[in-house]
Amino acid sequence: MPSIEELASKKSVERREVPPMTKREARELARVLPGWNLMDGSIEKEFHFNSYTDGLDFAYSVGKIAEEQDHHPDILIKWRRVKLTLSTHSVKGLSENDFIVAAKSELKYRESGFG
Repeated sequence: MPSIEELASKKSVERREVPPMTKREARELARVLPGWNLMDGSIEKEFHFNSYTDGLDFAYSVGKIAEEQDHHPDILIKWRRVKLTLSTHSVKGLSENDFIVAAKSELKYRESGFG
């Protein structure tokens, strides 16, 4: 099982025509991501902040990660909270890309001083 840093060091790649990850594979990778919930076909986490604008800044930084990785989470911005939901639409489920972007987002949150 890779560390969160190893997972975050990877680059998302095109996953068309690849089957979705098995539940077992997803559970193994989810262990690396504290606080992330494994849902049916997605992973998600709600991050907490001291202010609304701190959450906006984080959401913007996740957007930059998403563009770099060409893999885009659903981002729900609430008052002092940001919820990220990741799935790979082209495989209709989870792929390693979801866990890569989640790991990068998790490390960005920690760097912000809130994690």
